[in-house]
Amino acid sequence: MKNQRLVLALAAVFAGMTVLMVVLAAAFRDPVPLFVAALFGAATYFFWYHATGRIASGIYERVERQARTNANGGSPGGRGGFGAGPREDWEAPGGDDRWERVRQQARQQRRRARADAQGRRRAPSTTSGPSRSQARQVLGVSADADQATVKKAYRERVKEAHPDTETGSEEEFKRVNKAYERLSE
Repeated sequence: MKNQRLVLALAAVFAGMTVLMVVLAAAFRDPVPLFVAALFGAATYFFWYHATGRIASGIYERVERQARTNANGGSPGGRGGFGAGPREDWEAPGGDDRWERVRQQARQQRRRARADAQGRRRAPSTTSGPSRSQARQVLGVSADADQATVKKAYRERVKEAHPDTETGSEEEFKRVNKAYERLSE
């Protein structure tokens, strides 16, 4: 999961190829591109499944479950032996905390996806950008300003702050954009 963006990009490419094959199959009325599209679709799914961390967390959880069962007196089938699971001194690759982070990231991604699918907005990020009061100061609007007023003030300020104008600068332009993003969350 080290190259998550790369794997997601590959998934997007394979998804595009899947769509192209389906269109070709429909255009030429030929079942061969549909077979190829099914293969590309399967590859897309597995790339996405890997990039979200579900494969790694699933494997780790199965190994942990098997180790707990073996520690309690044997495997689920009552047999020990070969493939019975890790020994007590076994450690997860990269340390236990790494896999916990993987599981937490996967849970967070699933929550975000569900929230986005339901049309809800995520909570504003508190780590970057100005606070709401600072954003209002940058745009020059009052605390009780509605969205239309904020948008109008943003458009005026962005015209002044744009780097291509005589009075504008890139830093001020970025400040205005971040302020608008914060107030439109």
